[in-house]
Amino acid sequence: MNSSDSHMNITGASVSEAKYEAHETRDIVLPNQTEHVSQIAIDIGGSLAKLVYFTSAADRKGGRLHFKKFETDKIDECIDYVAELMSDARLLAPKEANLVLKATGGGAYLFFDKLEEKLPGVIVQKEDEMDCLITGLNFFITEIPYEVFTYNEQENDPMHFEARNNDVYPYMLVNIGSGVSILKVTGPDEFSRISGTSLGGGTLWGLMSLLTKATSFDEMLEISKDGDNRNIDLLVGDIYGTDYSKLGLKATKIASSFGKVFKKGVLQSQEDFNPGDIAKSLLFMVSNNIGQIAYLNARQHDLKRIYFGGCFIRGHPITMNTLSYAINFWSNGDMKALFLRHEGHLGATGAFLKHTPIKRARHSFSYSENNFFPDVNPDPKQVFGVLEDTNVELRSDNQID
Repeated sequence: MNSSDSHMNITGASVSEAKYEAHETRDIVLPNQTEHVSQIAIDIGGSLAKLVYFTSAADRKGGRLHFKKFETDKIDECIDYVAELMSDARLLAPKEANLVLKATGGGAYLFFDKLEEKLPGVIVQKEDEMDCLITGLNFFITEIPYEVFTYNEQENDPMHFEARNNDVYPYMLVNIGSGVSILKVTGPDEFSRISGTSLGGGTLWGLMSLLTKATSFDEMLEISKDGDNRNIDLLVGDIYGTDYSKLGLKATKIASSFGKVFKKGVLQSQEDFNPGDIAKSLLFMVSNNIGQIAYLNARQHDLKRIYFGGCFIRGHPITMNTLSYAINFWSNGDMKALFLRHEGHLGATGAFLKHTPIKRARHSFSYSENNFFPDVNPDPKQVFGVLEDTNVELRSDNQID
């Protein structure tokens, strides 16, 4: 795995609870990591490039893992940022140490020559994408406390952290990037890709770019929060006038995404519809589709725990609630949708760990620098920065009791 004898000490590792902007990924504090870790990892997907790197604390023992993302269209800006980090690393690393960039994702191959050209003196090493995803996910679910949680807005406290458990296999990972890959994991290095779909984050991003004026994924999520999908989607109640009780379908259930847009003999244009309504309808459409495909695969392979990863989610309440509802509804509560605070950086974290393996914490936690003790269910705003309040009446996921 590694030509170096160094190990990253994660004893006492915890997620930083310092104030962050919405959609930013929180650092992981490593209070017992005394050596500087000079390598950087990058996961370049079709839509986003994700970075993981370490910095030593200037005024105390230990350091932090940082997580950052760039749009892949701005890959030159991303590589320039990596170059700056490498320049800083040269000042801190021993003279004999090699500077290494671990690269994974499709862009590790597509942009390999560019990475080598713009990072002279840096060894660029490619790592398998799926292997890195599983390595990163296993790290978060077994080593980082208060990382994994469930989300269900039908409960008074929608967010619940999962107890950390080393007995995690088997499970399923639904990694939602530009497209979706579904992996069955039966052991630390035992996994297979069992399914996937081309309808993923790139689909949502592309359609929203065509149908709204939003220019970034975060902006698209922002405009969706005030939208009303009932102006776009055809609901069960629009067809039956009430619930379809025999099939357990509430009147607010979506029968056809974008079903109200078409009107015979009428030439429609996007100016006829509110961008927020369009955005919310698209978000429901893609999320519901992913949730259904995830359930069907979990059922086929008899898997109960389903982890959702990838930058598509971003701690967005509507997305998490839609995926949770789909899994809970179709499985009659037999399966569980699980989310992560670092969902978008699984691959980059796995690549980072390929160079410097971890010295395990042996479940010895220590808390520092204003970290919270989640002995009660947390407010999601504490976990993902400023999240919007979801209008429950606009949800399409109400189930008949």
